[in-house]
Amino acid sequence: MSPRLAPRPGTGEGALTDTAHRIIRLNYGFQLLFNLLWWMPVFYAYQKQAGLSDGQIFGIQSIYYVAFCLFEIPTGLIADRIGARNCLRAGAVVMTAANLAPVVSASYGGFLLHFLAIAMGRSLTSGAASAYLYDGLRAEKCEEHYLKAEGTARAWGLAAKVVCWPLVGPLMAVAHTAPYVLSAASAAGSLACAVALPRLAGTDRGTREAAAARKDGGRRGRAFLRDAGAALRCVASSRWLGLVMVQGVAVFTLSRICQVNLFQPILLDHGIGEASHGGVLAAMTVAEAVGSARPQWLSRRLTPVAWVSILSLALAGTLAAMTLVGPWAVVALLCLFAAATGFVYPVQRKLVNDAMPVNAPRATLLSVESIVDRAVCALAAIAVGAYVSAGHLDALLWHSALATAVLLGAVQLLLRGDVVKRGRAAAGAPAPDVEARDAAAVGHRTGDPVGRTGDARRGP
Repeated sequence: MSPRLAPRPGTGEGALTDTAHRIIRLNYGFQLLFNLLWWMPVFYAYQKQAGLSDGQIFGIQSIYYVAFCLFEIPTGLIADRIGARNCLRAGAVVMTAANLAPVVSASYGGFLLHFLAIAMGRSLTSGAASAYLYDGLRAEKCEEHYLKAEGTARAWGLAAKVVCWPLVGPLMAVAHTAPYVLSAASAAGSLACAVALPRLAGTDRGTREAAAARKDGGRRGRAFLRDAGAALRCVASSRWLGLVMVQGVAVFTLSRICQVNLFQPILLDHGIGEASHGGVLAAMTVAEAVGSARPQWLSRRLTPVAWVSILSLALAGTLAAMTLVGPWAVVALLCLFAAATGFVYPVQRKLVNDAMPVNAPRATLLSVESIVDRAVCALAAIAVGAYVSAGHLDALLWHSALATAVLLGAVQLLLRGDVVKRGRAAAGAPAPDVEARDAAAVGHRTGDPVGRTGDARRGP
């Protein structure tokens, strides 16, 4: 076993092994570079300049989400069979090629191919990245660092965007395709990080099972079906896991639709020109990075589940408020929206991971969650295109807020219902009041109150 390092002074956390340090640092690099999409602040205007209509632009987005759902089915299974590390490498290769597609062809077909390849690359890594980090830290007996590592990785990635996105406008003046070329270079850097990731003893099954699969293709097919069946049985048998996943739908859909699909239309509707979009998105990213890096700021008086619901409602309320204010206020509200998103993402991901049985196919289950999220986003993107084309942006924001409130209200009723309580009790989970006490106790001990309940309950 790797030697234990001395704990960091004042953190209140356990020691990290050398391997755990390496896993965390390479995960930071991979997440930063893989998700550094230089074209994000300008892709809507870029496609408009290429001659695409609003219907075509949002139609491509809807196809992207549907493709993501379809790709998630095999890629989650692949991650559990060949190893999460190998899936991260494949995803980085695909992402590098995807970002070069608009450079080769700035047309409807080129952008469609670009987003289809983006869907493939991201689906290869969406469950695998979290599964690798979680399993790697658990193998090193350092799983108490998972929440902080997940949040800090996101914060570093967001900080990189703060630095890079304001430069997009000047770079495009020099070379129009610069955002896509730089995105491809960043993806290539993430491939280098994935190659350097260590093999996980006892959890990275890729080499062993890939060799066995080559000997018997029929057995490999049965293994895929076995993992898929196991994942579906986990969701079907655990109402708690299913409801936690559904609760995350509101978080993902609102954040994705606002920060990607509606970000530029909202600013343009308030008279904020394209030259300022990179700076506004950078300011939003600062706010989100702060939230992602400090989920422990959330009070221990409420459980993680309650915090996810409250922050989701805050996201919905912020969207609705944007219809009532002027340009400067809408920028402030977008930053508030981003900060709430930063707080909620690590907590929601930790909840889902902790709700899974110990021996469950983790990457496959995370892919199931992602499929649900993207399926809802695909429907939302169609609606966004219809609303924006008709000039009804304000109505869209209000309707999104109301739909979120209704969904979360239904989830909370089910979470508090006797059926779910009995299901959680049968699985060994505590009642909500015990969960709150556990969260406070563990938070006092570790200095990180949010999301630790699952660690205390489930053990290593």
